[in-house]
Amino acid sequence: MKPRKSEEPLPGRAVALILVLCVSGMRAETARYSVPEEAERGSFVANIAKDLGLTGEELLARQARVVPEGEKQYLQLNQHTGDLVVREQMDREELCGQSEPCLVRFEVLLQSPLQSFRAEVRLTDINDHAPVFLNKEIVLKIPESAMPGTRFLLESAHDPDAGNNSLQHYSISSNEYFLVYTRRRSDGRKYAELVLDRALDREQQAEVAFSIRAVDGGNPPRSGTALIRVVVLDINDNSPVFTQSLYKVSVLENSSEDTTVVVVSASDLDAGTNGEIVYSIVQNSEENLQTFKINPETGQIRLKKPLDYEKKKSYEIDVQATDGGGLSTHCNVEVQVKDVNDNAPEVIITSLTSTLSEAAPPNTVVALFNVRDRDSGDNGRTTCELTGEQPFRITLLAADAYALVTSETLDREQVEEYNVTVRARDEGSPALSASKTLLVRLLDVNDNAPTFTQAIYTMVMSENEPAGRSLGSLSATDPDAGENARVRYSLVPPPAGTLAAASLVSVDAESGTVRTLRPLDYEKVRAFEVTVRAADGGSPPLSAQAVLHIVVHDENDNAPVLLHPAPESSAAGELVPRWAPSGYLVAKVVAVDADAGQNAWLSYELAKATEPGLFRVGLHSGEVRTARAVTERDAARQRLIVLVRDRGLPPRSATATLAVALVDDFSDAFHQLGHDPAGGQQPQVAEEEMLTTYLIGSLVCVSSLFLLSVLVLTANTLCKARVRAELPPPSPSCYGDEGFASDGVGVGSTGILSPAYRYEMSLTSGSGRSELQFLRPILPSLHRNPEAGLDKDEEPLRRSQPASDREAQAGSAATPPF
Repeated sequence: MKPRKSEEPLPGRAVALILVLCVSGMRAETARYSVPEEAERGSFVANIAKDLGLTGEELLARQARVVPEGEKQYLQLNQHTGDLVVREQMDREELCGQSEPCLVRFEVLLQSPLQSFRAEVRLTDINDHAPVFLNKEIVLKIPESAMPGTRFLLESAHDPDAGNNSLQHYSISSNEYFLVYTRRRSDGRKYAELVLDRALDREQQAEVAFSIRAVDGGNPPRSGTALIRVVVLDINDNSPVFTQSLYKVSVLENSSEDTTVVVVSASDLDAGTNGEIVYSIVQNSEENLQTFKINPETGQIRLKKPLDYEKKKSYEIDVQATDGGGLSTHCNVEVQVKDVNDNAPEVIITSLTSTLSEAAPPNTVVALFNVRDRDSGDNGRTTCELTGEQPFRITLLAADAYALVTSETLDREQVEEYNVTVRARDEGSPALSASKTLLVRLLDVNDNAPTFTQAIYTMVMSENEPAGRSLGSLSATDPDAGENARVRYSLVPPPAGTLAAASLVSVDAESGTVRTLRPLDYEKVRAFEVTVRAADGGSPPLSAQAVLHIVVHDENDNAPVLLHPAPESSAAGELVPRWAPSGYLVAKVVAVDADAGQNAWLSYELAKATEPGLFRVGLHSGEVRTARAVTERDAARQRLIVLVRDRGLPPRSATATLAVALVDDFSDAFHQLGHDPAGGQQPQVAEEEMLTTYLIGSLVCVSSLFLLSVLVLTANTLCKARVRAELPPPSPSCYGDEGFASDGVGVGSTGILSPAYRYEMSLTSGSGRSELQFLRPILPSLHRNPEAGLDKDEEPLRRSQPASDREAQAGSAATPPF
């Protein structure tokens, strides 16, 4: 590295100025260094570690690296020594052109903690270019009448170097007629003016030739030459004259091709061809020739290509007007390029953390970035923002340097990753913006317990289900990821003293499939519940519980059981009178089934009978009734087989056997039960005969009691009627002492019943049906009628009773019903 000029001394190395101010995450000042252009690879620039106050080990531990402002990396940092060296040769003219100073900006990034230091290297120019004339031969046509002191503008040489290394002066070879003067433009560039020192004489010398030399200020100096041929023209005593010697115009940088810049105008007092003016642009700059064109007849200057304010801000054009006689003059056109907002801001990411734990606290740094806008003024001022509602915010670290940090707690289960869009906007009109999207993925932590899809699961199994049969699956989800979301299932041990459900079913730890461990009997266990736990694979693990309700489905594994008639008896005996009508109830078969549902729905049917058309069985009631009236032709002994069947698949059944005897009276019943007239039927067992005997005895007793009750009632009625007819009318004082009013049969004071306990008993008008009516006791009345001969209630009752009813009562007393 070469030392800098005397105006910027720095002992020991060519470092211009180092201002390092430590702040959190970003240095506020910029470190400045210098290096000559075209320095060889590996050339030393500065020691970053020393300037930052760090050791080489600290640089290596903090992973120091250089981040260039542009796309190309020209510098390299040695992490072991802290030396900043040249990685690739830098051409100042290629990078910056004529602009001064030429700066290469970069940042030094350190990790743990994250810090950024801004720095810049100034490229000092070396004299690596010589001045060059665009045309090796310059032809000037000068009339012989030109006066001494007349000035002629010459084509400028081009030297891309800067400062003292750029073009400094012009010189010409020795001649008799011309001198050369070096002039300075407003932008600092030098140009040559040829001055006529002695009058020309075409007749003596028609052409003058000499060389011009352009020399720069390098050490050693470099130079370039061109040949000047001056053609002496015949007399043309008037030269063109421009209306202005200097034209100043401004053009917007976004002006399109062929846009008119300015129109220059010149006039010539001569006539004919000597007065015809042709306009041209003097080749003082190759860039001017590539950018502008002029109409030789009108003097209208137009653009050959669009302008770019960021590359060049102004142009100086030399325009020459030449008449037909060869006389010429020139004017200067200054073109100022006006900036427009044609460059959107650039977002340059210098550091990015692409993965972030969801447990990261607020204000965690995610990324560092810079914003750059090549426009100027308001067009180059930028603001930065985030698009959308996201848990991040932007923090300003320094001028155009920002940090992206978290603004709140994160939750990976809600959002697994964020596409954070950083938008930079300038203040131009209209404003331009640019966006950069950063992908930030969240790393999971075990902060969510598994969740069952149902709080209660219900599964059904058949009562004879074999072991190992799948009943269904449980499902629990965990919104976490990886091992934190891996769910394993297990049964929770039941409390002591309860059903050990773990011996009945099992749950697969991985899939949650529920399987049977042994067959179950519905009649013993109809349903049971177990608690299932789902735990994740986090550390520590989180879990949840759900209830598994298992219902045992009944199978048709039980046949109907007969309650009546008893299954151990061979046949049940029943008595049916010969006069039994159709629908007469003979017996009722009663059966039960230990199963449930339709497996326990029983139906009854007559499977076999001695005379099938005589009896029928209720389908659901089991009642055995006569299907028609019993006739004398029907056999006295009937044997019925009733089939009891359930509705299971396949159905199960049982049979009941009934022995029915058709009897005329009780004695016949004994005969039918004790003797088989046909002699061909099987003998009855002792229990069947005993039951039949009991039934006949009960029938005889009931009939006897009924006849006795009818006789007593009839006799009592007759006695009451005779007593009433023989008794005289009662005296007024008959019940005076007692104070009662008769409500029933009158009885004298000498009767055996006390007046307070007199009753009335009589047969109703429908006594043919042997109905008895017992009325309430006749209670004493506090009011009496001394003139009444009969009870007040009795006489109206007798008068109101129809004669037909009294006759029917008399008849019913004479003839007892059967």
